[in-house]
Amino acid sequence: CLAIIKALDIDSLNRSPKIIIIIFFLILISFPNLVFVNRSLTLENIKCYGFDMDYTLAVYKSPEYESLGFELLRDRLVSIGYPHELLGYTYDPTFPTRGLVYDTTYGNLLKIDSNGNILVCTHGFDGQVDEYYPNKFIQRDDTDRFYVLNTLFNLSETYLYVCLVDFFTKNTRYKNCQKGFKHGDLLMSHRSMFQDVRDAMDHLHDTGTLKERTLKNLDKYVIKDPRLPVLLIRIKEVAKMFLATNSDFNYTEAIMKYLLDFPTGSKNPKKPWRSYFDLVVVDTRKPMFFAGGTVLRQVDTDTGKLRIGTYTGELQHGTVYSGGSSDIVCDLLDVRGKDILYVGDHIFGDILKSKKRQGWKTFLVVPELVKELHVWADKASMFEELKHLDIFLAELYQHLDIGSQECPDISAIQNRIKMVTYGMDLCYGKMGSLLRCGSTKTLFASQLLRYADIYSTSCLNLLNYPFSYLFRAPLVLMAELSEHMLKTTNIKV
Repeated sequence: CLAIIKALDIDSLNRSPKIIIIIFFLILISFPNLVFVNRSLTLENIKCYGFDMDYTLAVYKSPEYESLGFELLRDRLVSIGYPHELLGYTYDPTFPTRGLVYDTTYGNLLKIDSNGNILVCTHGFDGQVDEYYPNKFIQRDDTDRFYVLNTLFNLSETYLYVCLVDFFTKNTRYKNCQKGFKHGDLLMSHRSMFQDVRDAMDHLHDTGTLKERTLKNLDKYVIKDPRLPVLLIRIKEVAKMFLATNSDFNYTEAIMKYLLDFPTGSKNPKKPWRSYFDLVVVDTRKPMFFAGGTVLRQVDTDTGKLRIGTYTGELQHGTVYSGGSSDIVCDLLDVRGKDILYVGDHIFGDILKSKKRQGWKTFLVVPELVKELHVWADKASMFEELKHLDIFLAELYQHLDIGSQECPDISAIQNRIKMVTYGMDLCYGKMGSLLRCGSTKTLFASQLLRYADIYSTSCLNLLNYPFSYLFRAPLVLMAELSEHMLKTTNIKV
């Protein structure tokens, strides 16, 4: 796109609005293929690339995969005694988004900012805030009460919490209480229902039910992209590479074979999937992996079973390991934390912990950016209106001082800001944008900015850059310097 713009002179752009429109759409199309930068990073300095598997190398098809997870969770609850009427609920991909917070006391789903201010609140499918949170604020550090649903795996259970509250609220057999529902002498608290859903999720993973259903129909649930082996081959030419996944060996073996097994004679030469990596570690139990970790053991790749004893030897290529820690990975590969770029989708388990505890460079995969960017471009006029309303507010107060007697009437502006914000949120889905509510950043967005050095819709977008590339972060000034810059350049605040 930049090459096209440089090839055209300014006069030709002014004479032909159609060219401007074409360039705009070319840029819009290219956005999902870009890598975005929070902190400058030079790829030439990266000596080792690490990858998570689920939702990073193995991208699950949406909403098919989330629908499967929802159905299995719902059916599990019914099997342990929940009402059969719950089977009437089906997954709605337009409702949940990542980064929401579940209040286990009141059964509410919350979208908050980094300080705990409530941006959106739903009780079932109904929006309610004042009744439960008159201060519109929560102590998000109260992790016993507030559970953050940060991963793509959480989407199905996020929607199930909403369905449970909706069902029991509307069912006349149950009496609504502030902290749950009563049926005769039985009380079903929101906390107990939350625990039942978490136990059901653990059951799916422990029994392998979700994995088994996925492996039976890989074409339906997993995206197979011929660019993946190309990316891994190119990385292997310039750096070391490892795979660190929480999944077990048998599931990892099946998924990676599927992703990297292309027909002989294709552009990608056929070879064992493990040969793409210098090190493969399964059962990592992240985020524990980035702290003390667990015992490092070897996997018998013929049987899938773990070999007895702790592995203490040198790195053996082609060997699969289980457990371990990030420190052990650095020792085996002979690299330091600052030399590693780790790519993952989990803002807490992959990105936050690897950054805070090990100093690894981080690449967050955010597939939702495709929709975010398209809505943002399509509704840019609404955000422009928000900016103008904000500027207008600032102008009303600009010349007031301690002696000013009159207070500006801003009620009409505030109401308009609320209306525009609500309209923007609906464009993204029923819980709004993953990254913002109007012009306010969400908790997820704040964590992304703080802990992800770079981020993109897919790890495959690294193919669009040379391995000598400098990802340059934009200059961000603090408030007092920004104010000074605005005044010295005669820009009105």
